Amino acid sequence: MITDGPVAERIGLSRDELEPVGRDVAKIPLSTLHNLESRRDGRLVLVTAISPTPAGEGKTTTSVGLADALARHGPGACLCLREPSLGPCMGMKGGATGGGKARVTPSEKINLHFTGDFHAITSAHNLLAAMVDNHIHHGLEPRIDPNRVRFPRVLDVNDRVLREAVTGLGGPGNGPVRETSFDITAASEVMAAFCLAADLADLEARLGRITVAETPDRRPVTAADVGAPGAMTALLADAIAPNLVQTLEGTPALIHGGPFANIAHGCNSVVATRAARKLAPFVVTEAGFGADLGAEKFFDIKCRQTGIRPDAVVLVATARALKMHGGVEVKDLDRENVAAIEKGASNLERHLANLERFGVRPVVALNLFPSDTQNEIDAVRRIAEARGAAFAVASHFRDGGDGARELADAVTAAAEEGAPSFELLYGDDADLTEKIRTVAQRIYGAADIDLEPRAAEQARALAEAGHGRLPVCIAKTQYSFSTDPAKRGAPEGHRVPVRELRLSSGAGFVVAVCGSIRTMPGLPKNPAAYHVSVDAEGGIHGLA
Repeated sequence: MITDGPVAERIGLSRDELEPVGRDVAKIPLSTLHNLESRRDGRLVLVTAISPTPAGEGKTTTSVGLADALARHGPGACLCLREPSLGPCMGMKGGATGGGKARVTPSEKINLHFTGDFHAITSAHNLLAAMVDNHIHHGLEPRIDPNRVRFPRVLDVNDRVLREAVTGLGGPGNGPVRETSFDITAASEVMAAFCLAADLADLEARLGRITVAETPDRRPVTAADVGAPGAMTALLADAIAPNLVQTLEGTPALIHGGPFANIAHGCNSVVATRAARKLAPFVVTEAGFGADLGAEKFFDIKCRQTGIRPDAVVLVATARALKMHGGVEVKDLDRENVAAIEKGASNLERHLANLERFGVRPVVALNLFPSDTQNEIDAVRRIAEARGAAFAVASHFRDGGDGARELADAVTAAAEEGAPSFELLYGDDADLTEKIRTVAQRIYGAADIDLEPRAAEQARALAEAGHGRLPVCIAKTQYSFSTDPAKRGAPEGHRVPVRELRLSSGAGFVVAVCGSIRTMPGLPKNPAAYHVSVDAEGGIHGLA
């Protein structure tokens, strides 16, 4: 049990300072966190990766293995991850708690309802949507133009048929008929505000700033205008406390919040990150998908808003993924192919160059697979070291924390060296269009951006409304530096089409929707849900 074993003790907490949620999970109340403020901050290690491929990169598994290695062989560590979304758990990805001997536990509980945080966020979001429609139905002030409601509903399930919807059918008693949509909960602005909030007061203020609609004369209407923030905060009051679990090796882990990085900002909660830094000498956290998405948003949004700075950055790669970026098909990945690795290394090199733009010193972690040959390992090492990056081979999937000891040593050395030149990619004063262009050109290798007329008008209107100083959160495919998921490697000279800009005034950023990215994913032809089952004793299978 979390509260009876050594897990809480390892981070200096007693049983009375936790709120148990069953036998294997506990919440750390905000009152406990307030008592930690005098403690010194631990060093923060960000784990990111090259662009994802069907071969897999193992970013979460590497994060777990690194934390275990730092806890077993180093000064001590706490892991800090996002909560899995039911959408990908039942869709394409399956479980999201690591793999092999580098996992967090209880895996099935974490992959399913966990402590109910996602459901609380879904409920708070949909309460606001319901209050907006109720405000319209009763003709309350400020008057809302039903055709200018900009707040969708959300659901934590991949469901493509809800991307476009019509509500209010059945007569006047059901409200005005209007077009609307559903997003997945991980794309909710409530999720983003929740994960960026410093405390309950900040959360309520952020929720109140969410822009939900416009009046007939185009004045913005906020959640505060429809009287929603208090009730929304009440729904989230328990959820905002970080969740404490552990790895298979007993390393403490805080798992809290879960925005996607391809359609949101991709980082666990600020509350959990700050708490973890008070609880352990080293904190291992991750940012979603490749470094062009997750790491860029970690730096330009989370670090910008909080002043948090990473002490070291790990870039996860696999020989198999590099071969795919070099043109090899999945069926041929088990064959040695140094030439394909060298060709696909353009993706690794682009990510390394991008991280260096932020003034951080990355460590390349080669997540070892059984089919990897020594020639392939040596090739990746040469490529990484030629760019001046530290390099380590990690076999944590097979060997747990012992398999990540080389990586832990490299990360400790990088953290001790520090990142004194850390800097953001763009300044607050740049206009929104220029911020998007800067990310596209400097991070994605694009020639330029193409703003559709609607997006150009939205950029102008947002600037006039005083939102021009906000950072941008670019929503695009995670599979490529371009907006075409089929373009692997490091494409250059492409153009990034920007369809629309969405204000997330509560979260404190502007979302730029690029290419064909969807904020409500669909299920694949063979969803992971097909393989999930429950045995006679209630044990859940197929989610790993």
